[in-house]
Amino acid sequence: MKENKYDDEQFFNQYSQMSRSVDRLKGAGEWHILKQLLPDFQGKRVLDLGCGYGWHCQYAIEQGAAYVLGIDLSEKMLHEAQKRHTSSRVTYLCSAIEDYEFAPDIFDIVISSLAFHYLESFGDICHKIHRCLAVGGYFVFSVEHPVFTAQGNQDWIYDKQGHPLHWPVDHYFTEGKRTAHFLGEEVLKYHKTLTTYINGLLQAGFELLALREPEPDRALVDKIPGMENELRRPMMLLIAALKKGTHHAHSKEITRDCP
Repeated sequence: MKENKYDDEQFFNQYSQMSRSVDRLKGAGEWHILKQLLPDFQGKRVLDLGCGYGWHCQYAIEQGAAYVLGIDLSEKMLHEAQKRHTSSRVTYLCSAIEDYEFAPDIFDIVISSLAFHYLESFGDICHKIHRCLAVGGYFVFSVEHPVFTAQGNQDWIYDKQGHPLHWPVDHYFTEGKRTAHFLGEEVLKYHKTLTTYINGLLQAGFELLALREPEPDRALVDKIPGMENELRRPMMLLIAALKKGTHHAHSKEITRDCP
């Protein structure tokens, strides 16, 4: 049975008060970088894995996508998404990402925001996504950075006054289950190394276009308590990849934008 904390009433209520829930994409500290990695959506068929409130589905439609399928395991998340986005070009499906039937060549873009660290195998999902993308299709995703997930409990080491001293990184090369403390609950996640993320893409047949370790949006650093600490170590990893085939102009733009 796959863990689904987001349908727990108390956990979901806590999540709904977060900046990324209240202020949509502009409340997500990594959005100012993630949107730079996204390709042209005009006329494209889009799959959003772990779509949550549907913010990225809505963005794709606003940018001209022909059709968007949003998948999430949480019924509560999808209920909120359906209330907020009523476009006939968006469909929502309640399913675990691993259980979705990835039919061949039916999407032009696959996106995923902060979902894959809940999955045990990244390599398996890469192969499935590669299968469902048309040649020249884009795969753009964010995950919690391996530096952030390695220790497991995902918290700072504090001094006697309660000030954060440093972020512990331990057992980095031991991949697998971690019990994180998030929104007052214990949440099961899966730590993976940077090597696993990159090799998973390459072995599935993707071409790497961009890798970013974004600092949070400076506008949010002053707005959200504690956000300034996110400047001290990477929390997010963003990656853009291409299903090998015909190159598009945007792939060159991504490469040029990213150091």
